[in-house]
Amino acid sequence: MLIQIDFESEEALYIQLRNQIIYGIATSQYHEGDALPSVRQLAEVIGINMHTVNKAYACLRSEGLLRLDRRRGAVIALDADKMKAISDMKNDLGVILAKGYCKGVSKEEVHSLVDEIFAQYEQ
Repeated sequence: MLIQIDFESEEALYIQLRNQIIYGIATSQYHEGDALPSVRQLAEVIGINMHTVNKAYACLRSEGLLRLDRRRGAVIALDADKMKAISDMKNDLGVILAKGYCKGVSKEEVHSLVDEIFAQYEQ
């Protein structure tokens, strides 16, 4: 598992960890049913507090990307609720697009960015 955390970033460590796992799923580094390292193992490997890893796993679980299994620990489990995913994306993108609009980013530039980002996942 290749996780890169930027300890100098203003972004919270648990958010960075959560995002790295989401990118790993989107780029097929992690698949449905894959077990992630235990909280303790991942904390040791990355060099962060166990509570930070636990918080990242809790976020992923609440977002329908992870389930906790008594025997296997944290397991990738993709929630099939597409309508909820679209609703969540709309809420998140609303703020991002408003910020871009305020900075003069055009619709065409946004579309180009979306195409560029999706291309990373379609490989």
